[in-house]
This record gives sequence, structure tokens and C-alpha cells, in this order.
Amino acid sequence: MAEEAKWYVVHTYSGYENKVKVDIEKTIENRNLQEYILEVMVPMQTVVEEKNGEKKQVQKKMFPAYVLINMVMNDETWYVVRNTRGVTGFVGPGSKPVPLTEEEIANMGFLAQAEEAPYSIGDHVVVTKGVWEDTHGVVQEVHPAKQMAVIVIDMFGRGTPVEIDFSELEKL
Repeated sequence: MAEEAKWYVVHTYSGYENKVKVDIEKTIENRNLQEYILEVMVPMQTVVEEKNGEKKQVQKKMFPAYVLINMVMNDETWYVVRNTRGVTGFVGPGSKPVPLTEEEIANMGFLAQAEEAPYSIGDHVVVTKGVWEDTHGVVQEVHPAKQMAVIVIDMFGRGTPVEIDFSELEKL
């Protein structure tokens, strides 16, 4: 791959962010574009809301009506993203997409922290919280942007992949 992938911002219809993300991910798989479109993200943040006197933590979109995509820009990737149902266009002047600068990425915070993962493929880990607490497994996939890993655990004598947050894992 000669070109470097950069982060681009795509404008979507409000409420279509997750649908656009899923549709682009399906197209990546169908067209074998994994080495050109590396990641599609709808950044979320946890906020506390009060309803009927009860406080609840809920996930809210950081940028409603926008999706972030880490991709190598070329005619094919531009076409795939631009023609996804729900996408109104790339952010940039006219029809020319403009990648986010390093400074913009750093100011957002979540991408900078997401780039470094505390776990690597093949690490032996134990789950420290949640449903799978005290379960041992081996890291199969790492998703730094989502702050989670897919680990393979032994269930009924078979290796079963399970998604676990980094905060719920510990290296052995």
C-alpha cells in the first residue's frame, strides 16, 4: 500500500450514523477493501442523565450526523463511501474531502488514546469483571479505537470468541 490512510469526516442524515457505519463495513468486506478502508467509527461518550429522579449512564454520539473513517483516499474508496445510503458527503470544500490534521485528531482525544492498545494478539488474559469474570482466554483481535479485544475462551470444549472491554481484562 503506497498511500497512507488518513481520517476523514463523512456527513450523514441525522440518526443514520450507525446504519452508515454498518453499510460501509459490509461493502468493505464484499469488495475486499480492508487494506484501503481501515476503520469506520461513530464516536460515543458516556454521559449521566436524570430521568424520574434516577441517574443513569447512557452513551451519546459525540458528533451527531457525522461518521469518522480511517481510509486511503482513491477513486474507488471515495465512490464506495460517497454512494452509501445515508451519506450526504465528505466534509471539505466542494467535492474534495479534506483529512483531519494531527492537531484535530489530538484535540478530539479519543483517537489519540485509542491508537495504543495495552494488549496484543496472542496475549494470555483473565477477565476481571462482568459476566465472564475469572475466565481465562487468549487475545485474538484488538480494537484500540473501541477500547476492546476479542478473546477466545474455552466453552464446552470449544474455542469461543468473546468481545471484552480493555477495562475488564488483565494480562497473565
